[in-house]
Amino acid sequence: MFTLHHLNDSRSQRIAWLLELADVEYEIKSYRRDPKTSLAPEELKRLHPLGTAPLITHNGVTFAESGAICEYVAMQSAQQLMPDHGTTAYIHTSFWSHYAEGSFLPPLVTAMVINKARARVPFFIKPIANKLLDAIMNAYFNKAIQRNFLFTEKYLENKTWLVGNSPTIADVQMSFALEAVYDAGRLEKFPNMRNYVERLRTTESFINAMAKLKDAETA
Repeated sequence: MFTLHHLNDSRSQRIAWLLELADVEYEIKSYRRDPKTSLAPEELKRLHPLGTAPLITHNGVTFAESGAICEYVAMQSAQQLMPDHGTTAYIHTSFWSHYAEGSFLPPLVTAMVINKARARVPFFIKPIANKLLDAIMNAYFNKAIQRNFLFTEKYLENKTWLVGNSPTIADVQMSFALEAVYDAGRLEKFPNMRNYVERLRTTESFINAMAKLKDAETA
């Protein structure tokens, strides 16, 4: 039995999809962010020193990090969530799994933090602060985001999934970021990414995972 420790509005939602794809027995324990700070509650720190989500407990061991969780669950599953070592499919799956957290998400998260910072700037220095923040965004983060979008869009041309004919951990890892930019309305000019998100959201495994998350959050 796997236990997914799920935090609302977090990357842990994709791990529910992973567990559905793996067709393993699992339960979801849901936690809510502090309404004032938006940070994870202390209960998660009692489970793991990082106090972040997602966390997975299996065979008495609790561990963190989405990439490590994906690889572990794939090893425990008979499903082809991770192709055989040494194959081209394995190389591509490993790349996209690491690319999601290593390159695609960081500039998006930074942009989100910068935009939140704008709202906290005192009004009397806001014009100067906005110019500074715009300069930072334009110098690197906007360019990085655009580069990642163009790269992913081109790669997804004529593809149903990132690697092969069924979802792998590459799709699980990339799903959170692609859903986020889809929901933010940023994929109008990127039909391949837009269609990809709409496609994954109609799969039975994804629908089942989201329904179980909703039940856990409202229990």
